[in-house]
Amino acid sequence: MIQFYLRNLTLLDFLLKTKIKTCTILILDPFTTKLLSSCCKMSDLMAEKITIVEDLFKKREPVLEMKAIYFMTPTPKCVEAFLGDFEKKPKYKAAYVYFTDYCPDDLFNKMKSRCGKFIRVFKEINISFLPQEAQVSSSSFRSIYSPHSQDKMSTLETLADQIVTLCATLDEYPGVRYKKESNMENAKTLAELVDDKLAKHYELDDSAKKKGKTQAQLLIVERGFDPVSPILHELSYQAMAYDLIDIQDDTFRYKLKDGSEKQALLTEDDMLWVKLRHKHIAEVSITISKLAQMMKKMPSFRKQLNEKTTHLQLAEECMQHFSNNVEKLCKAEQDLAVGSDADGAKVKDSMRTLLPVLLHPYSTYDKIRAVLLYIFSVNGTTDENLNKLIQHVKIEDEREFILNWKELGVPIITSSSFFSRKPTRRDRSQEEKYNLSRWTPVIKDVMEDAVENKLDTKEWPHLSESPAAWNGSGAVSARQKHKPSAQDERRTGSRLIIFVIGGITYSEMRCAYEVTQAVKSCEVIVGSSHILTPTSLLDDIKALSKTSMESFTIEERSTA
Repeated sequence: MIQFYLRNLTLLDFLLKTKIKTCTILILDPFTTKLLSSCCKMSDLMAEKITIVEDLFKKREPVLEMKAIYFMTPTPKCVEAFLGDFEKKPKYKAAYVYFTDYCPDDLFNKMKSRCGKFIRVFKEINISFLPQEAQVSSSSFRSIYSPHSQDKMSTLETLADQIVTLCATLDEYPGVRYKKESNMENAKTLAELVDDKLAKHYELDDSAKKKGKTQAQLLIVERGFDPVSPILHELSYQAMAYDLIDIQDDTFRYKLKDGSEKQALLTEDDMLWVKLRHKHIAEVSITISKLAQMMKKMPSFRKQLNEKTTHLQLAEECMQHFSNNVEKLCKAEQDLAVGSDADGAKVKDSMRTLLPVLLHPYSTYDKIRAVLLYIFSVNGTTDENLNKLIQHVKIEDEREFILNWKELGVPIITSSSFFSRKPTRRDRSQEEKYNLSRWTPVIKDVMEDAVENKLDTKEWPHLSESPAAWNGSGAVSARQKHKPSAQDERRTGSRLIIFVIGGITYSEMRCAYEVTQAVKSCEVIVGSSHILTPTSLLDDIKALSKTSMESFTIEERSTA
Protein backbone atom coordinates (compact mmCIF):
# COMPACT_ATOMS: atom_id res chain seq x y z
CA MET A 1 0.00 0.00 0.00
CA ILE A 2 1.30 3.46 -0.80
CA GLN A 3 1.39 6.10 1.88
CA PHE A 4 0.97 9.83 1.40
CA TYR A 5 1.88 12.09 4.25
CA LEU A 6 -0.96 14.58 4.58
CA ARG A 7 -1.60 17.14 7.23
CA ASN A 8 -4.85 18.40 8.76
CA LEU A 9 -7.09 15.84 7.10
CA THR A 10 -10.45 15.64 8.80
CA LEU A 11 -13.52 13.55 8.28
CA LEU A 12 -14.75 16.19 5.85
CA ASP A 13 -12.12 15.05 3.37
CA PHE A 14 -13.59 11.58 3.27
CA LEU A 15 -17.19 11.37 4.38
CA LEU A 16 -19.28 14.39 5.17
CA LYS A 17 -20.37 15.52 1.77
CA THR A 18 -23.84 14.49 2.89
CA LYS A 19 -25.99 16.68 5.11
CA ILE A 20 -26.81 14.89 8.36
CA LYS A 21 -28.14 17.43 10.80
CA THR A 22 -28.75 15.15 13.76
CA CYS A 23 -26.29 13.35 16.00
CA THR A 24 -24.88 10.29 14.29
CA ILE A 25 -23.12 7.01 14.99
CA LEU A 26 -19.98 6.16 13.01
CA ILE A 27 -19.28 2.47 12.42
CA LEU A 28 -15.81 1.37 11.28
CA ASP A 29 -13.98 -1.82 10.36
CA PRO A 30 -10.33 -2.37 11.44
CA PHE A 31 -8.89 -0.79 8.28
CA THR A 32 -11.04 2.34 8.37
CA THR A 33 -10.42 2.69 12.10
CA LYS A 34 -6.71 2.87 11.37
CA LEU A 35 -7.33 5.20 8.46
CA LEU A 36 -9.36 7.73 10.42
CA SER A 37 -7.21 7.56 13.54
CA SER A 38 -4.27 8.67 11.42
CA CYS A 39 -5.92 11.95 10.47
CA CYS A 40 -8.81 12.63 12.88
CA LYS A 41 -9.34 13.02 16.59
CA MET A 42 -12.55 12.34 18.49
CA SER A 43 -13.02 16.09 18.89
CA ASP A 44 -13.03 16.43 15.07
CA LEU A 45 -15.76 13.81 14.84
CA MET A 46 -17.84 15.39 17.60
CA ALA A 47 -17.62 18.72 15.80
CA GLU A 48 -19.40 16.97 12.93
CA LYS A 49 -22.13 15.66 15.30
CA ILE A 50 -20.69 12.14 15.44
CA THR A 51 -21.15 11.22 19.07
CA ILE A 52 -20.46 7.47 19.05
CA VAL A 53 -17.82 5.43 17.18
CA GLU A 54 -18.44 1.68 17.03
CA ASP A 55 -16.66 -1.43 15.75
CA LEU A 56 -18.52 -3.09 12.87
CA PHE A 57 -17.65 -6.58 14.11
CA LYS A 58 -18.50 -6.16 17.78
CA LYS A 59 -21.87 -6.63 19.42
CA ARG A 60 -23.75 -3.32 19.56
CA GLU A 61 -26.97 -2.21 21.20
CA PRO A 62 -29.72 -0.88 18.88
CA VAL A 63 -30.23 2.91 18.80
CA LEU A 64 -33.33 3.19 16.66
CA GLU A 65 -33.65 6.95 16.84
CA MET A 66 -30.15 7.56 15.38
CA LYS A 67 -28.72 7.38 11.88
CA ALA A 68 -25.46 5.49 11.26
CA ILE A 69 -22.57 6.21 8.93
CA TYR A 70 -20.87 2.99 7.82
CA PHE A 71 -17.32 3.60 6.65
CA MET A 72 -15.91 0.23 5.59
CA THR A 73 -14.01 -1.79 3.01
CA PRO A 74 -16.10 -3.53 0.29
CA THR A 75 -15.47 -7.11 1.40
CA PRO A 76 -17.97 -9.95 1.92
CA LYS A 77 -17.27 -10.02 5.66
CA CYS A 78 -18.01 -6.30 6.07
CA VAL A 79 -21.15 -6.51 3.96
CA GLU A 80 -22.46 -9.49 5.94
CA ALA A 81 -21.87 -7.59 9.19
CA PHE A 82 -23.77 -4.63 7.75
CA LEU A 83 -26.68 -6.79 6.64
CA GLY A 84 -26.84 -8.32 10.12
CA ASP A 85 -27.56 -4.83 11.51
CA PHE A 86 -30.73 -4.40 9.44
CA GLU A 87 -32.16 -7.68 8.15
CA LYS A 88 -33.91 -9.20 11.17
CA LYS A 89 -34.23 -6.28 13.53
CA PRO A 90 -32.86 -2.87 12.46
CA LYS A 91 -30.34 -1.36 14.83
CA TYR A 92 -30.53 2.19 13.44
CA LYS A 93 -32.98 4.56 11.80
CA ALA A 94 -31.03 4.71 8.52
CA ALA A 95 -27.64 3.88 7.01
CA TYR A 96 -25.24 6.11 5.11
CA VAL A 97 -22.77 3.70 3.50
CA TYR A 98 -19.30 4.76 2.37
CA PHE A 99 -16.88 2.24 0.91
CA THR A 100 -13.13 2.83 0.69
CA ASP A 101 -13.00 1.42 -2.84
CA TYR A 102 -15.09 0.02 -5.68
CA CYS A 103 -17.82 -2.31 -4.41
CA PRO A 104 -18.27 -5.46 -6.55
CA ASP A 105 -21.67 -5.74 -8.19
CA ASP A 106 -22.63 -8.92 -6.32
CA LEU A 107 -22.10 -7.23 -2.94
CA PHE A 108 -23.91 -4.07 -4.06
CA ASN A 109 -26.91 -6.06 -5.31
CA LYS A 110 -27.00 -8.11 -2.12
CA MET A 111 -27.20 -4.95 0.01
CA LYS A 112 -29.78 -3.36 -2.28
CA SER A 113 -32.09 -6.37 -2.33
CA ARG A 114 -31.87 -7.30 1.35
CA CYS A 115 -31.97 -3.94 3.10
CA GLY A 116 -32.10 -1.23 0.45
CA LYS A 117 -34.95 0.61 2.17
CA PHE A 118 -32.65 1.57 5.04
CA ILE A 119 -29.78 2.89 2.87
CA ARG A 120 -29.96 6.67 2.38
CA VAL A 121 -26.50 7.11 0.81
CA PHE A 122 -24.28 4.59 -0.97
CA LYS A 123 -20.93 5.96 -2.09
CA GLU A 124 -17.51 4.62 -3.12
CA ILE A 125 -14.97 7.24 -2.09
CA ASN A 126 -11.77 5.60 -3.33
CA ILE A 127 -9.30 5.70 -0.47
CA SER A 128 -6.90 2.86 -1.28
CA PHE A 129 -3.99 4.71 0.29
CA LEU A 130 -3.04 5.35 3.90
CA PRO A 131 -2.61 9.06 4.75
CA GLN A 132 -0.21 8.77 7.64
CA GLU A 133 3.38 8.29 8.62
CA ALA A 134 2.92 4.57 8.45
CA GLN A 135 4.47 1.13 8.72
CA VAL A 136 7.20 0.03 6.38
CA SER A 137 6.39 -2.36 3.55
CA SER A 138 9.28 -3.16 1.20
CA SER A 139 7.48 -5.61 -1.11
CA SER A 140 7.06 -3.08 -3.92
CA PHE A 141 10.75 -2.13 -3.60
CA ARG A 142 11.86 -5.70 -4.33
CA SER A 143 9.30 -6.09 -7.09
CA ILE A 144 10.43 -2.94 -8.90
CA TYR A 145 14.18 -3.15 -8.39
CA SER A 146 15.10 -6.82 -8.14
CA PRO A 147 16.60 -8.18 -11.39
CA HIS A 148 14.68 -11.40 -10.67
CA SER A 149 11.28 -9.74 -10.33
CA GLN A 150 8.42 -11.20 -12.34
CA ASP A 151 5.79 -8.61 -11.46
CA LYS A 152 7.40 -5.20 -11.90
CA MET A 153 4.77 -3.88 -14.31
CA SER A 154 1.84 -5.13 -12.25
CA THR A 155 3.34 -3.41 -9.20
CA LEU A 156 3.75 -0.13 -11.09
CA GLU A 157 0.15 -0.50 -12.31
CA THR A 158 -1.05 -0.89 -8.72
CA LEU A 159 0.98 2.12 -7.57
CA ALA A 160 -0.50 4.14 -10.44
CA ASP A 161 -4.04 3.15 -9.43
CA GLN A 162 -3.37 4.25 -5.87
CA ILE A 163 -1.85 7.59 -6.93
CA VAL A 164 -4.94 8.24 -9.05
CA THR A 165 -7.08 7.38 -6.03
CA LEU A 166 -5.17 9.95 -3.97
CA CYS A 167 -5.69 12.61 -6.66
CA ALA A 168 -9.40 11.78 -6.91
CA THR A 169 -9.79 11.98 -3.13
CA LEU A 170 -8.19 15.43 -3.18
CA ASP A 171 -10.37 16.33 -6.20
CA GLU A 172 -7.24 17.13 -8.19
CA TYR A 173 -6.46 16.49 -11.86
CA PRO A 174 -2.79 17.44 -11.85
CA GLY A 175 -0.28 17.99 -14.59
CA VAL A 176 2.20 15.09 -14.55
CA ARG A 177 5.99 15.35 -14.78
CA TYR A 178 8.84 12.96 -14.05
CA LYS A 179 12.59 13.17 -13.42
CA LYS A 180 14.37 12.13 -16.59
CA GLU A 181 17.44 9.97 -15.96
CA SER A 182 19.22 7.85 -18.58
CA ASN A 183 19.70 5.00 -16.10
CA MET A 184 16.30 5.22 -14.37
CA GLU A 185 13.22 4.33 -16.43
CA ASN A 186 10.67 3.56 -13.73
CA ALA A 187 9.70 7.18 -13.12
CA LYS A 188 8.78 7.66 -16.77
CA THR A 189 6.84 4.38 -16.87
CA LEU A 190 4.88 5.18 -13.71
CA ALA A 191 4.21 8.75 -14.85
CA GLU A 192 2.80 7.48 -18.16
CA LEU A 193 0.56 5.01 -16.35
CA VAL A 194 -0.70 7.66 -13.91
CA ASP A 195 -1.34 10.22 -16.64
CA ASP A 196 -3.30 7.69 -18.70
CA LYS A 197 -5.32 6.46 -15.72
CA LEU A 198 -6.09 10.03 -14.60
CA ALA A 199 -7.46 10.86 -18.05
CA LYS A 200 -9.66 7.75 -18.02
CA HIS A 201 -10.80 8.39 -14.45
CA TYR A 202 -12.02 11.90 -15.18
CA GLU A 203 -13.62 10.84 -18.48
CA LEU A 204 -15.66 8.28 -16.53
CA ASP A 205 -16.51 10.65 -13.68
CA ASP A 206 -20.07 10.69 -12.35
CA SER A 207 -20.65 14.24 -13.54
CA ALA A 208 -21.65 14.70 -17.15
CA LYS A 209 -19.04 17.40 -17.62
CA LYS A 210 -15.45 16.36 -18.32
CA LYS A 211 -13.09 17.65 -15.61
CA GLY A 212 -10.24 19.89 -16.72
CA LYS A 213 -6.78 20.09 -15.22
CA THR A 214 -6.62 21.66 -11.76
CA GLN A 215 -3.95 23.92 -10.27
CA ALA A 216 -1.83 20.99 -9.12
CA GLN A 217 1.36 19.31 -10.22
CA LEU A 218 2.37 15.69 -9.72
CA LEU A 219 6.10 14.93 -9.86
CA ILE A 220 7.38 11.35 -9.97
CA VAL A 221 10.97 10.53 -9.10
CA GLU A 222 13.02 7.44 -8.25
CA ARG A 223 14.93 6.72 -5.05
CA GLY A 224 18.24 6.70 -6.93
CA PHE A 225 17.68 10.40 -7.68
CA ASP A 226 19.07 11.13 -4.19
CA PRO A 227 20.90 8.17 -2.62
CA VAL A 228 22.58 10.37 0.00
CA SER A 229 19.61 11.42 2.13
CA PRO A 230 18.52 7.91 3.21
CA ILE A 231 22.09 6.98 4.25
CA LEU A 232 23.21 10.00 6.29
CA HIS A 233 22.79 10.19 10.06
CA GLU A 234 20.02 12.77 10.30
CA LEU A 235 19.82 14.85 13.49
CA SER A 236 16.20 15.99 13.42
CA TYR A 237 14.26 14.32 16.24
CA GLN A 238 11.98 11.96 14.32
CA ALA A 239 14.55 10.81 11.76
CA MET A 240 17.20 10.36 14.44
CA ALA A 241 14.89 8.38 16.72
CA TYR A 242 13.76 5.97 14.00
CA ASP A 243 17.35 5.51 12.85
CA LEU A 244 19.01 4.90 16.23
CA ILE A 245 16.26 3.58 18.54
CA ASP A 246 14.37 0.32 18.13
CA ILE A 247 10.92 1.75 17.40
CA GLN A 248 8.51 -0.87 16.06
CA ASP A 249 5.06 -0.01 14.69
CA ASP A 250 5.54 3.58 15.89
CA THR A 251 5.85 2.28 19.47
CA PHE A 252 8.71 3.38 21.72
CA ARG A 253 9.38 0.98 24.58
CA TYR A 254 11.54 2.05 27.51
CA LYS A 255 12.34 1.42 31.16
CA LEU A 256 11.94 3.87 34.01
CA LYS A 257 14.50 4.27 36.79
CA ASP A 258 12.44 1.98 39.04
CA GLY A 259 12.77 -0.80 36.45
CA SER A 260 9.17 -0.67 35.27
CA GLU A 261 8.59 -0.95 31.53
CA LYS A 262 6.52 1.54 29.58
CA GLN A 263 5.57 2.09 25.98
CA ALA A 264 4.26 5.05 24.04
CA LEU A 265 2.82 5.54 20.58
CA LEU A 266 4.51 8.24 18.50
CA THR A 267 1.48 9.49 16.60
CA GLU A 268 -0.45 12.64 15.78
CA ASP A 269 -2.26 12.29 19.11
CA ASP A 270 0.99 13.09 20.95
CA MET A 271 1.03 16.87 20.66
CA LEU A 272 4.56 17.21 22.02
CA TRP A 273 5.77 14.73 19.40
CA VAL A 274 4.01 16.68 16.65
CA LYS A 275 5.59 19.89 17.91
CA LEU A 276 9.12 18.52 18.21
CA ARG A 277 9.54 15.80 15.61
CA HIS A 278 10.96 17.99 12.83
CA LYS A 279 13.24 20.04 15.09
CA HIS A 280 16.97 19.50 15.45
CA ILE A 281 17.90 17.30 18.42
CA ALA A 282 19.75 20.24 20.01
CA GLU A 283 16.54 22.28 20.09
CA VAL A 284 14.52 19.29 21.28
CA SER A 285 16.91 18.67 24.18
CA ILE A 286 16.72 22.30 25.28
CA THR A 287 12.93 22.39 25.01
CA ILE A 288 12.41 19.19 26.99
CA SER A 289 14.98 20.16 29.62
CA LYS A 290 13.25 23.51 30.23
CA LEU A 291 9.87 21.79 30.36
CA ALA A 292 11.09 19.27 32.92
CA GLN A 293 12.62 21.97 35.14
CA MET A 294 9.46 24.05 35.04
CA MET A 295 7.28 21.10 35.98
CA LYS A 296 9.51 20.07 38.87
CA LYS A 297 9.25 23.55 40.36
CA MET A 298 5.49 23.70 40.02
CA PRO A 299 3.64 20.94 41.93
CA SER A 300 0.54 21.39 39.83
CA PHE A 301 2.52 20.23 36.81
CA ARG A 302 3.89 17.03 38.33
CA LYS A 303 1.13 14.92 36.87
CA GLN A 304 1.90 16.34 33.44
CA LEU A 305 5.58 15.56 33.98
CA ASN A 306 4.70 11.86 33.86
CA GLU A 307 3.09 12.43 30.49
CA LYS A 308 6.30 14.01 29.18
CA THR A 309 8.52 11.19 30.42
CA THR A 310 8.34 9.56 27.01
CA HIS A 311 10.17 12.39 25.31
CA LEU A 312 12.57 12.96 28.17
CA GLN A 313 13.60 9.33 27.75
CA LEU A 314 13.57 9.26 23.94
CA ALA A 315 15.59 12.45 23.58
CA GLU A 316 18.06 11.23 26.21
CA GLU A 317 18.57 7.94 24.34
CA CYS A 318 19.12 9.82 21.08
CA MET A 319 21.70 12.07 22.75
CA GLN A 320 23.52 9.06 24.22
CA HIS A 321 23.95 7.64 20.73
CA PHE A 322 25.05 11.04 19.51
CA SER A 323 27.71 11.37 22.20
CA ASN A 324 28.97 7.80 21.81
CA ASN A 325 29.43 7.56 18.05
CA VAL A 326 27.15 9.63 15.90
CA GLU A 327 28.78 13.02 16.49
CA LYS A 328 32.11 11.88 15.05
CA LEU A 329 30.44 10.03 12.20
CA CYS A 330 28.37 13.07 11.27
CA LYS A 331 31.39 15.27 10.57
CA ALA A 332 32.80 12.81 8.02
CA GLU A 333 29.38 12.10 6.54
CA GLN A 334 28.52 15.77 6.11
CA ASP A 335 31.88 16.56 4.50
CA LEU A 336 31.42 13.69 2.03
CA ALA A 337 27.80 14.54 1.26
CA VAL A 338 28.21 18.30 0.90
CA GLY A 339 31.69 18.19 -0.68
CA SER A 340 33.09 20.78 1.69
CA ASP A 341 33.86 21.08 5.38
CA ALA A 342 32.12 23.25 7.98
CA ASP A 343 34.34 26.21 7.04
CA GLY A 344 33.39 25.92 3.39
CA ALA A 345 36.73 24.48 2.25
CA LYS A 346 36.31 21.99 -0.61
CA VAL A 347 37.01 18.33 0.19
CA LYS A 348 39.89 17.53 -2.16
CA ASP A 349 40.51 13.95 -1.06
CA SER A 350 37.34 12.05 -0.12
CA MET A 351 39.32 8.96 0.83
CA ARG A 352 41.18 10.93 3.49
CA THR A 353 37.78 11.89 4.95
CA LEU A 354 36.58 8.28 4.89
CA LEU A 355 39.70 6.57 6.30
CA PRO A 356 39.26 7.56 10.00
CA VAL A 357 35.77 6.01 9.92
CA LEU A 358 37.11 2.73 8.57
CA LEU A 359 39.87 2.61 11.20
CA HIS A 360 37.53 3.29 14.13
CA PRO A 361 35.52 0.40 15.71
CA TYR A 362 32.14 1.64 14.45
CA SER A 363 29.40 -0.86 13.64
CA THR A 364 29.44 -2.60 10.26
CA TYR A 365 26.31 -0.74 9.17
CA ASP A 366 27.86 2.63 10.04
CA LYS A 367 30.97 1.77 8.04
CA ILE A 368 28.86 0.63 5.07
CA ARG A 369 26.99 3.94 5.20
CA ALA A 370 30.25 5.89 5.19
CA VAL A 371 31.67 3.83 2.29
CA LEU A 372 28.50 4.46 0.27
CA LEU A 373 28.69 8.19 0.92
CA TYR A 374 32.29 8.13 -0.28
CA ILE A 375 31.28 6.29 -3.48
CA PHE A 376 28.37 8.69 -4.08
CA SER A 377 30.69 11.66 -3.55
CA VAL A 378 33.05 10.50 -6.31
CA ASN A 379 30.28 9.21 -8.61
CA GLY A 380 31.46 5.63 -8.43
CA THR A 381 34.81 3.97 -7.87
CA THR A 382 36.99 1.31 -9.51
CA ASP A 383 36.73 -2.43 -8.94
CA GLU A 384 40.12 -2.45 -7.29
CA ASN A 385 39.29 0.35 -4.88
CA LEU A 386 35.88 -1.13 -4.04
CA ASN A 387 37.45 -4.49 -3.18
CA LYS A 388 39.80 -2.77 -0.75
CA LEU A 389 36.91 -0.92 0.87
CA ILE A 390 34.89 -4.12 1.21
CA GLN A 391 37.88 -5.80 2.88
CA HIS A 392 38.23 -2.87 5.30
CA VAL A 393 34.58 -3.19 6.34
CA LYS A 394 34.86 -7.01 6.37
CA ILE A 395 31.80 -7.67 4.24
CA GLU A 396 33.44 -9.86 1.60
CA ASP A 397 30.45 -12.22 1.74
CA GLU A 398 27.91 -9.39 1.86
CA ARG A 399 29.14 -7.05 -0.85
CA GLU A 400 25.55 -6.80 -2.12
CA PHE A 401 25.04 -4.04 0.47
CA ILE A 402 27.08 -1.89 -1.91
CA LEU A 403 26.96 -3.51 -5.36
CA ASN A 404 23.16 -3.73 -5.55
CA TRP A 405 22.78 0.05 -5.62
CA LYS A 406 23.35 -0.30 -9.35
CA GLU A 407 19.81 -1.73 -9.56
CA LEU A 408 18.56 1.71 -8.50
CA GLY A 409 20.58 3.38 -11.25
CA VAL A 410 23.24 4.66 -8.85
CA PRO A 411 26.80 4.35 -10.25
CA ILE A 412 28.99 2.16 -8.04
CA ILE A 413 31.69 0.85 -10.41
CA THR A 414 33.15 3.26 -12.95
CA SER A 415 36.22 3.43 -15.11
CA SER A 416 38.82 6.16 -14.65
CA SER A 417 37.48 7.90 -17.76
CA PHE A 418 33.89 7.99 -16.45
CA PHE A 419 32.48 11.46 -15.85
CA SER A 420 29.12 12.33 -14.36
CA ARG A 421 27.96 15.88 -13.75
CA LYS A 422 26.50 16.45 -10.29
CA PRO A 423 23.25 18.42 -10.16
CA THR A 424 23.52 22.07 -9.22
CA ARG A 425 22.30 22.60 -5.67
CA ARG A 426 20.71 25.66 -4.10
CA ASP A 427 23.02 27.74 -1.96
CA ARG A 428 21.86 27.23 1.63
CA SER A 429 24.96 28.49 3.41
CA GLN A 430 22.94 31.30 4.99
CA GLU A 431 20.39 28.81 6.33
CA GLU A 432 22.86 26.50 8.07
CA LYS A 433 22.55 26.54 11.84
CA TYR A 434 24.40 23.34 12.73
CA ASN A 435 27.74 22.19 11.33
CA LEU A 436 26.68 18.55 11.58
CA SER A 437 23.42 19.14 9.67
CA ARG A 438 24.57 20.97 6.55
CA TRP A 439 23.10 18.53 4.04
CA THR A 440 19.62 19.28 2.69
CA PRO A 441 17.71 16.54 0.85
CA VAL A 442 17.68 17.11 -2.90
CA ILE A 443 13.89 16.85 -2.89
CA LYS A 444 13.66 20.19 -1.06
CA ASP A 445 15.38 21.89 -4.00
CA VAL A 446 12.83 20.21 -6.26
CA MET A 447 9.92 21.40 -4.11
CA GLU A 448 11.13 25.00 -4.09
CA ASP A 449 11.98 25.00 -7.81
CA ALA A 450 8.56 23.55 -8.65
CA VAL A 451 6.76 26.11 -6.51
CA GLU A 452 8.74 28.92 -8.16
CA ASN A 453 8.19 27.40 -11.63
CA LYS A 454 11.92 26.88 -12.14
CA LEU A 455 12.09 23.16 -12.94
CA ASP A 456 14.02 22.54 -16.16
CA THR A 457 11.61 20.98 -18.69
CA LYS A 458 14.47 18.91 -20.16
CA GLU A 459 15.15 17.31 -16.78
CA TRP A 460 11.47 17.25 -15.77
CA PRO A 461 9.45 16.58 -18.94
CA HIS A 462 5.70 17.18 -18.96
CA LEU A 463 3.44 14.28 -19.81
CA SER A 464 0.54 16.65 -19.32
CA GLU A 465 0.48 20.22 -18.10
CA SER A 466 -1.60 21.97 -15.50
CA PRO A 467 -2.74 25.52 -16.40
CA ALA A 468 0.07 27.39 -18.14
CA ALA A 469 0.44 30.00 -15.43
CA TRP A 470 1.13 27.46 -12.70
CA ASN A 471 3.67 28.82 -10.28
CA GLY A 472 2.31 27.70 -6.94
CA SER A 473 -0.42 30.38 -7.17
CA GLY A 474 2.04 33.19 -6.75
CA ALA A 475 4.18 31.34 -4.22
CA VAL A 476 7.46 32.89 -3.17
CA SER A 477 10.70 31.26 -2.21
CA ALA A 478 10.38 28.79 0.63
CA ARG A 479 13.27 30.57 2.31
CA GLN A 480 11.32 33.81 2.70
CA LYS A 481 9.23 34.43 5.78
CA HIS A 482 5.46 34.87 5.73
CA LYS A 483 3.07 36.25 8.26
CA PRO A 484 0.28 33.72 8.70
CA SER A 485 -3.17 34.89 7.73
CA ALA A 486 -6.62 33.56 8.50
CA GLN A 487 -6.79 32.16 5.00
CA ASP A 488 -3.72 30.04 5.72
CA GLU A 489 -5.83 27.94 8.05
CA ARG A 490 -7.96 26.82 5.11
CA ARG A 491 -5.50 26.42 2.27
CA THR A 492 -7.01 27.49 -1.05
CA GLY A 493 -3.86 27.59 -3.18
CA SER A 494 -2.44 24.92 -5.41
CA ARG A 495 -0.95 21.56 -4.50
CA LEU A 496 2.38 20.03 -5.34
CA ILE A 497 2.28 16.23 -5.08
CA ILE A 498 5.54 14.29 -5.19
CA PHE A 499 5.78 10.51 -5.37
CA VAL A 500 9.13 8.79 -4.74
CA ILE A 501 9.45 5.27 -6.16
CA GLY A 502 11.38 3.08 -3.72
CA GLY A 503 10.67 4.72 -0.37
CA ILE A 504 10.89 8.10 1.32
CA THR A 505 12.88 9.28 4.33
CA TYR A 506 11.73 11.16 7.42
CA SER A 507 14.00 14.05 6.45
CA GLU A 508 12.25 14.30 3.06
CA MET A 509 8.88 14.27 4.78
CA ARG A 510 10.12 17.09 6.98
CA CYS A 511 10.97 19.09 3.86
CA ALA A 512 7.34 18.94 2.73
CA TYR A 513 6.25 20.41 6.07
CA GLU A 514 8.91 23.13 5.89
CA VAL A 515 8.10 24.23 2.34
CA THR A 516 4.35 24.19 3.01
CA GLN A 517 4.90 26.35 6.10
CA ALA A 518 7.10 28.80 4.21
CA VAL A 519 4.94 28.97 1.08
CA LYS A 520 1.42 29.46 2.33
CA SER A 521 -0.18 29.43 -1.11
CA CYS A 522 0.99 25.95 -2.06
CA GLU A 523 0.60 22.71 -0.11
CA VAL A 524 3.31 20.11 -0.67
CA ILE A 525 2.26 16.47 -0.33
CA VAL A 526 4.86 13.70 -0.51
CA GLY A 527 4.25 10.00 -0.88
CA SER A 528 5.89 6.67 -1.51
CA SER A 529 5.41 2.94 -1.16
CA HIS A 530 6.98 3.04 2.31
CA ILE A 531 9.07 5.02 4.79
CA LEU A 532 12.79 4.29 4.86
CA THR A 533 15.25 4.09 7.67
CA PRO A 534 18.94 3.64 6.79
CA THR A 535 19.03 0.09 8.14
CA SER A 536 15.81 -1.01 6.44
CA LEU A 537 17.02 0.40 3.12
CA LEU A 538 20.39 -1.34 3.36
CA ASP A 539 18.66 -4.63 4.15
CA ASP A 540 16.31 -4.17 1.19
CA ILE A 541 19.23 -3.31 -1.11
CA LYS A 542 21.13 -6.42 -0.03
CA ALA A 543 18.06 -8.62 -0.60
CA LEU A 544 17.63 -7.51 -4.22
CA SER A 545 20.03 -10.17 -5.51
CA LYS A 546 18.12 -13.06 -3.92
CA THR A 547 16.95 -15.37 -6.66
CA SER A 548 13.87 -16.75 -4.93
CA MET A 549 11.23 -14.06 -4.90
CA GLU A 550 7.79 -14.87 -3.67
CA SER A 551 5.08 -13.21 -5.69
CA PHE A 552 3.07 -10.76 -3.65
CA THR A 553 0.19 -8.38 -3.88
CA ILE A 554 0.33 -4.84 -2.55
CA GLU A 555 -2.34 -4.63 0.11
CA GLU A 556 -5.02 -2.20 -1.00
CA ARG A 557 -7.59 -2.79 1.69
CA SER A 558 -8.30 -4.98 4.64
CA THR A 559 -9.80 -8.38 4.01
CA ALA A 560 -10.71 -8.75 7.66
